[in-house]
This record gives sequence, structure tokens and C-alpha cells, in this order.
Amino acid sequence: MYESVERYGPERVWAAAVLVLASAVILLAARFPQRVYVDIIWQYYWGPVVADAHGWSCVAWAGGEQVPCGEASGAGPTAEPGYTFVSYAGYIPTLVLAVIGVVFLIKRLEIERYRAGFYGLFPFMLFGGALRVVEDTNVAAFRYTGELAIDLPWVGFLISPLIYFTVFLVTLFAVVGSVWLDRNDYVSGYEYPLFGIGTALLTLTVGYLGVTAATEEYATFYPYLLLTTLAVATLATWLTWTAIERFAPEINRGTRFMGAIVIWAHAVDGVANVIGLDWATAFGHDRNLAPKHPVNEAIVDLTASILPAEIAEVTGAAWPFLLVKLAAAVFVVWIFNEEIFEESPRYAILLMITVVAVGLGPGTRDMLRATFGV
Repeated sequence: MYESVERYGPERVWAAAVLVLASAVILLAARFPQRVYVDIIWQYYWGPVVADAHGWSCVAWAGGEQVPCGEASGAGPTAEPGYTFVSYAGYIPTLVLAVIGVVFLIKRLEIERYRAGFYGLFPFMLFGGALRVVEDTNVAAFRYTGELAIDLPWVGFLISPLIYFTVFLVTLFAVVGSVWLDRNDYVSGYEYPLFGIGTALLTLTVGYLGVTAATEEYATFYPYLLLTTLAVATLATWLTWTAIERFAPEINRGTRFMGAIVIWAHAVDGVANVIGLDWATAFGHDRNLAPKHPVNEAIVDLTASILPAEIAEVTGAAWPFLLVKLAAAVFVVWIFNEEIFEESPRYAILLMITVVAVGLGPGTRDMLRATFGV
């Protein structure tokens, strides 16, 4: 293996490995449709996507048909939304291969102004969460009308984990196009067209959600919920950032203003959860949302068990989640000190982008789901 890398170069070896693995999966699925496609690919990878797309808790493979488990007459495999150890065994190597490809691409594009790229990619982090809400709207449409507004397989690319590859590919084309414009002197910096493309995609996606809320009965627009989430998240970020600047300025010497974006991203996630779990009814929803993640649920349960009932009724039980998110964001900003950016700026920025996306992607989704009532 080492000799092959030395002889052909790491990029060619990587491309050959991807091609061989993809071809092997396709050939095995064609040669053994039941054992490979149905029992493995469908059951652990595509079946969960189908269930998620319809809002089903379980989907069954019944003689070539995909139906809710309660309607299945045969004894075919079943699948549920979410991940399993088998699906992780496929997704993790795929993610590793994708990350290696990104590193090769950055080297080949010879991108050096990494901080500019961080700011240019910011709208794409919002776009990913908004795009996921399009699929949530699709589920709402199916529950209300019995028909998917966006049919399979296309809607599958808006569902986890495929949506990550969708956003990645869209972002990849945007980065390559923006760098090309910069290298050919059409723009003064690749970050400007990159930011513009991301903003346009975000605007179109939110616009689609807005039109759906205005024209369809299965979605409703709650503007004050959106404004409150953004306002409280921004206020929490400002207070946190001001405290850092005054009492511990060394925390953000490495990240500089990027640190404020990291904090804001996780503040949006925290505030969206607090409002959705405790105060959605105050903005017009029929009921508050239920926690879907173990951390959220554990914090809510712990807070409810500690606070007296009369106090919890006033303050809610989800507010500590915002404090946890802010503390985690500040810790990350502190970890990324000046030394890390001096020694390996490329990888430091990639990790910073990941940290922001981890907070802003789910936060944007939770905020927009509550905003459009889906």
C-alpha cells in the first residue's frame, strides 16, 4: 500500500479506493439483490430514510413494496428512522474518505486565506438547517394530505445522513466556482461570491418555507418566535463575549471574531430548544415540543426534579441547556488558541467550521421548524 502511494500519489490512490468501493457495492447489490440490497442496504441505510420521509416509526419491505409495519403481510425486513451499529459501520468510513478528499481539494485549490473562507461559508451552515426543515414540511404535508410534496427518492437527499452529503456537494461546487472567479480576477476575494451563493441558497430555502406557510394549511408562520429566538441568542452572545473581553481576553486571542460566531451558533441552538420545549405555546403553538436528544431530555428531567413545581412553571425546565451550550462554546473558543492557528491554520479552520455547523445546523432546524409550525 505504501509503495502504491509513493508511486501514484495519495490523491490517485484515494480516488481509486473510492471508485473500487463504490463499484463493489453496486455489483454486489446487482448480483445478490436480496442478501445485499434488501437485507443490508435497504434495511440499514435506505429504509430508515423512507420511514423518516413519511414520518413513520417503522417501515417494512413487503414483496418489493415499502409500507408501514402495521400494514405489512409478509415477514420481510423492517427499518426505523435513525442510526444503528451497522449503519455507523458504513457511514463512518464514508465520512473519513470524504474528509480526506476535502483535505486533498484544499491543497489542490491552494486556498491560503482560511479565515476569509470561514466567513464565506457561514450562510451554508444556516442553509443546511433550513434545508432540513423542507423535509420536515414534506412530512407535515404527508400527514395532512396523504401525499408527499416532494417524492422519493429526491426527498431522501434532504434527510440525515444524506443531507450532509447534499450540502457538502453544493458547498463544494460553490467553493470551486468562487475560487475560479477569484483566480481569474472577476472578484477581489473568493469569500465574496461564496458568501453570496450561500445567502442566495438560504434565501430561496426560507422563501420556499414562507410560501408553504402562506398557502398550505399544514404549515403556519410564527414570526415573533423567530424574532425572539434571534434576539435572545444575539443578546446572550453579546453578554458572553463582553464578559470574555473584560475578564478573560486571552480566551479569544486565537479565534478572534470567529469566536463570537461560534458562541452565537450554539446560542441559537440553546435558545431554540428553550423556546421550543417550554414556551412554544406562548407564541401560538398548540403544544410545546418534546426533547428528541438524550442531552436535552436529561437536562430537562434533572431541572424538573430539582426545581420546585411552582418555580418550574414560571422559569421552565429547559433553560439550563442554553447555559450548557454557552459554556461549551466558550470552552471550544479557549481551546483554539493562537498556537493552534499558527501551527496548522488549515485544520484549525476546518475544525472551527465543524464546530459552528454542529451548533448552527440543528439550531437553525429547531428554530425554523417552530417558526413554520412543522
